[in-house]
Parts: sequence; C-alpha cells; structure tokens
Amino acid sequence: MSALSSSDIKAKARELGFDACGIAPAGDLPELRFLPEWLSRGYAGSMAYLARSADRRADVRRVLPSAKSVIVTATVYNTDRPYSTERADPARVEIARYAWGDDYHDVIGARLEALVAWMREASPEGFDARAYVDTGPVQERVYARHGGIGWIGKNTCVINPQLGSWIFLGEILCSLPLAPDAPSLDQCGTCTLCLDACPTRALVSPGELDSTRCISYLTIEHRGEFPADAREAVGSHVYGCDICQEVCPWNHAAPVSADPAWQPRRAWDLPSLDALSRMTDEEMQRALAGSAMKRAKPEGLRRNIAAASWNASTER
Repeated sequence: MSALSSSDIKAKARELGFDACGIAPAGDLPELRFLPEWLSRGYAGSMAYLARSADRRADVRRVLPSAKSVIVTATVYNTDRPYSTERADPARVEIARYAWGDDYHDVIGARLEALVAWMREASPEGFDARAYVDTGPVQERVYARHGGIGWIGKNTCVINPQLGSWIFLGEILCSLPLAPDAPSLDQCGTCTLCLDACPTRALVSPGELDSTRCISYLTIEHRGEFPADAREAVGSHVYGCDICQEVCPWNHAAPVSADPAWQPRRAWDLPSLDALSRMTDEEMQRALAGSAMKRAKPEGLRRNIAAASWNASTER
C-alpha cells in the first residue's frame, strides 16, 4: 500500500460532495498574527470565546501538536434564488443564504468525518486528525488561502475564482506530511464595492471587519436589546447579512448548488414579515430544528423580527 497523497485526498473529497479541496502547511503563517491586534481594537464585541482561545488560534499545532498539514475543503451553498438586494420589498425579510437550508455544521462535519475515516483505511501508516467546521480554534480563512482555496477578499470572505465566495469552509488538522498547494493570490484589485455597500460601515478598511457594527453580528451574536443606533441599521435583516457578497463581482456568475441540504426550507424561503411575525413558538422551534439559525435562539429572532417590523412601518 503506497503512502496517501494529496491528490488521493482531493479526489475522495470531490466524491464526498466537496467542491474544492486544498492542502496548507501547519506552520507559522504570517496572517495568523493579526488576531491579537484585531481583538485589541474591540472588534470581537461580546464574542469573548475568541479572546479565550486566541493562543490556540495562533497555530493549529497548539490544537493538535503533531499537525503537519491542514486539509481545507470548500462547499458551494449558493442556490437558485434571487439576491435579496433584487427584492427591495419592505414586506419581506432578509436571511443570510447560508442559513436557508440544513445546519452546515452537521452536514459538512459528517462529510469531513467520512473523509477522515476513508483516509484511515487508505493510509498505510497511522496518523492523528481532527476535523472542524467553523467551531474549533482555527483561523480557517488563513489556511484556505494557503491551501489554494481562495484569497481573503476585502470583505473578509474567502473568494475562489471559479466558485465565488458562497462557500462553506471545513478543515482537517492532520499529522501526515502532505504536499501543500500554492497560496492563492489576491485578485480584488482596486474594487471597493463591498466596502462602499456596507450600510453600517463595518468594513473599516480592506480585509478589516469591526464585528460590532456588522449586521450579522447584531442579528446573531449580540444578545439582549439592540443598541440605540442598531435597530434602524439592521433594516429588514432578521438573520445575518449578505450585502458585501452580493455586490462582489466574483459572485455574479457563481455556480448554483443542487444539493438538497442547502435548498431553502419552506419557513425561510423568501418569507414575508407578516408570516414570521405570526409564527407560534412551536412553529418556530420546528423551523429551527436542524438549522444554523438556532444559534440566534427564538428570542433573538423575535427581537430581530420586531426590529424589521418597526423599520418597515417607518418606511411607509
């Protein structure tokens, strides 16, 4: 049995439903060093877990000491629905498209575990591995760039030249010394559409996000009532925000996924503000089951819906 190669792993990743797969070195990459400065500027807001895990996030070898490689996967979640910016209807709400279908943590996590299981069967030598989907202390965008998945755009999203930025990232920390891919080169050029379009100016400079101003942070991570100036800022957004990706030229011809996991659930498929406002607790709990939107909790969604209702009433 020959040693497991990077090309073997990429081929299997494709077979399991991933749209791209790359290999990054588990080393001291320069972009990893920006996190402490970002935290010191207060950009994390109430996300205290980022500061608590900052030391581990500085190097994946502090998470898995034997790590030599980071296998990074990308999965397209873009579906055949109109962009929210093309339906400026105050009677409808806006929900970030990554949350329309099933919880990506569960779906991508299962696929990563299947990839690790196959690797263990195919490898002639034992190895350590740990898989994460947006939950572990890993600066995944940095490894995505160094694994050739895409560059980190001015909107802080990973942009793949063929797939765009509507992608879920997943990673496997691994002790196998796999051949790495060449890092992706920045192709944003002089474009500033994402910075110009952000309604709350959360993108304070290219590639630098102040989370406390971001509509996604306000509608998902922020707990309790909105700050005085935030209710109006969220507009008709009841969960997350896609504006900085919708205006990105790299997404204008982005591929569409037919994967059933990412197709909009009925409750979140271009819902009206009235329909969401009338949802009973039982109906909301059913709609949130197995959905990434459960992170905001029913009380958070109701707060967001109330803000959207107030904003819609002031527009008339």
